[in-house]
Amino acid sequence: MTDIKHGDIVLAAKGITKRYPGLVANDRIDFEIKAGEIHAILGENGAGKTTLMSILFGLVQPDEGEIYAFGKKVHFRSPLDAIDLGVGMVHQTRKLIPAHTVLENILLGHPKAGTILDMKRAGEEVAQLCKHYNYPLDLNAKVWHLAEGEKQMVEIFKALYRGAKVLIMDEPTSALAPPETEKLLESIQVMTRDELAIVPFITHKLPIVLAVSHRVTILRRGQVVARLDTKQSTEQSLAREMVGRDVIFRLERGKAARGRSILRVENLSAFDDKGAQALTDVSFDVHEGEIFGIAGVSGNGQQALAEVLAGLRKAKSGRVLFDDAEISHLTSLQRWQKGIGYIPAEQRTVGSIGNFSLVENMLMNYHFDDAFSKWGFLNEKKARQLTEALIAEYGVATPSPDVKARGLSGGNLQKLILARVFSRKPRLIIVNLPTQGLDVGATEFVQNKLLEARKSGAGILLISEDLDEILALSDRIAPIYEGKFMDVIPAESAVRETIGALMAGLEKKAAA
Repeated sequence: MTDIKHGDIVLAAKGITKRYPGLVANDRIDFEIKAGEIHAILGENGAGKTTLMSILFGLVQPDEGEIYAFGKKVHFRSPLDAIDLGVGMVHQTRKLIPAHTVLENILLGHPKAGTILDMKRAGEEVAQLCKHYNYPLDLNAKVWHLAEGEKQMVEIFKALYRGAKVLIMDEPTSALAPPETEKLLESIQVMTRDELAIVPFITHKLPIVLAVSHRVTILRRGQVVARLDTKQSTEQSLAREMVGRDVIFRLERGKAARGRSILRVENLSAFDDKGAQALTDVSFDVHEGEIFGIAGVSGNGQQALAEVLAGLRKAKSGRVLFDDAEISHLTSLQRWQKGIGYIPAEQRTVGSIGNFSLVENMLMNYHFDDAFSKWGFLNEKKARQLTEALIAEYGVATPSPDVKARGLSGGNLQKLILARVFSRKPRLIIVNLPTQGLDVGATEFVQNKLLEARKSGAGILLISEDLDEILALSDRIAPIYEGKFMDVIPAESAVRETIGALMAGLEKKAAA
């Protein structure tokens, strides 16, 4: 590996095929990664990107095809084989232990950890690595104290410290705020200048792809449909290759037919899971036929707010009123029955049950309905018919409504959750991070569904860390910082730079 030069092929897949029951995830894929490049992998949710990268990291065994690492044919029986040859992977879902320090997490699983480990020397080596890539980290800090961007870099340094020369990154910026994203991308670009730090880059954020990548490989339904030079590409051309049609990036929000106030929050305060103050005296209202957008960097109280409103977390003080009646004491089920829908950020832990079928997951919002459940017995035939109809209407890609929810891609699972919630026609919809991690086609679909619900008269509380999404969809915008609203701004008066400053706590105005 010491003779690798810029532009050499360091990892290649030839004819990779992977089949699952009713699905061909990868279909005879040829793919290569060169030293010193950022190679983006694009495709809709379920296109086969993560399956291919999992095969290249030894997590999944292909049914057919060959893998070549640094010019030699290899067989990765497990990730340990890949790591030994210099292939590292940073997963979309964090693999860190929150109660341990940054240094302990980086060393966890390292080959040296099985012998007597010199922590002082290891700390010096990791600190030098952080300095080299211009990303200082407090190695003694507990992981649970870190911001999302810092956690992402801990994952990266863990791979680099183990000698990774090929670094596979699955949605590295999906949970990051704009400043964290910029800082991460700067470090990634430094890695490519080392020639041995190779970064295959799986993402749905097309502006990032155009800004940092050198080449793009696009998958659709498990097959390679395009190999492009990034310099010759645009957002529109990449999106067209991904979904097989033109994608409209500009949303037609139209003027809101704003009705009466349907949700009123008065002086709401709440604690987070660690017992710290998450919300402080928050007051606002949401009207019928409007999207009220809450813009903030992760960890500023949005999660606690969503959970309090949905009945999943108790408030410390304050009141929540729906239709002028206090609902602070009601359970989440009682709120559903009153017409309050909730789409959580945590698709796989709160929004669905992975080991349940799609039919069973659909019943999570119908089991209390007499049309589907009577005298303790479920009407399975009717539940199946509903599920099949909504799968078709919402374009959920699945071979059968009997498959487990855990088998769906992020985009398809989000469509299933939306179908379940929207089909009940709630009058108020609380939606938290609705498009995080979704491809451009799924994002367009979800955002248009929110606009359709708004047009039909529903009040929508939209929580998002994507400032572009907030500006595109919201009728009023409330930047949140450290559990407090910094302002409430009508969409027609919103200025991107001002909203961004308020999100960062840099500018404060009296609430409107």
